[in-house]
Amino acid sequence: MSDIDQNQIRDKGAQHIADALRTNTALTTLDLSGDGIGDEGAQHIADALQTNTTLTTLYLGSNRIGREGAQHIADALRTNTTLTTLQLSGDEIGGEGAQHIADALRTNTTLTTLRLGSDKIRDEGAQHIADALRTNTVIFTSFQRQRSSQPISHLQALTTLNLGCNLIGREGVQHIADALRTNTTLARLDLSWNKIRDEGAQHIADALRTNTALTTLNLQHNGIGREGAQHIADALRTNTTLTTLMLNDNRIGDEVAEQIAEVLGRNTNVKTV
Repeated sequence: MSDIDQNQIRDKGAQHIADALRTNTALTTLDLSGDGIGDEGAQHIADALQTNTTLTTLYLGSNRIGREGAQHIADALRTNTTLTTLQLSGDEIGGEGAQHIADALRTNTTLTTLRLGSDKIRDEGAQHIADALRTNTVIFTSFQRQRSSQPISHLQALTTLNLGCNLIGREGVQHIADALRTNTTLARLDLSWNKIRDEGAQHIADALRTNTALTTLNLQHNGIGREGAQHIADALRTNTTLTTLMLNDNRIGDEVAEQIAEVLGRNTNVKTV
């Protein structure tokens, strides 16, 4: 593991790191968080990812990476076959940057963890990510299996997604909820600090009634009131896969909280609330 975070290496330093990645055959984790890296530096790292075959975890959060940098990273994801964890939280990729990443997810078969918290993607970016969740799977036809260069055991799909603090709102969360109805691989989802309110909670609740993959859901700090919490409680009566639910710092009220507790008392699958 190489930890160079908070060193302000900027784009020039990122270029030197990228040059080393092209020939390094041992490094598996690289942390470049908070290093003042912009779009140019992201391009250097992305270029290296297209040939590097050992790096599995990359932290690029809290930098100055915008939509152009996100596009370079996305281009690398289309060919890279080893990276499993990518952290871009606290950058400036916006909705357009999220679209680039989402487009890459349609064909990427190795990334399992994606963190885009505090990236200003809003509802536009949420829609692009949701569209990708509908196609980012490991279901291959026999023809695709023959054409794939990777063993089937190495083909994976996104299992962890962090979209916290992106102000995706009710419209954005509806796109995510619609995708959850058909997605069969995403297990952990963070939607905290997104102002989804009661309407957004209802969309998520509707998805939970049919989703059979999600095990962890974070809905903290979303302005959810009694009505939204009631929808969640009703969904938990039939959902049998969710084990961790976070509803801290909402406005659900004592009455609905008691109802949720009652439901959870009967649902032995839920371990954490």
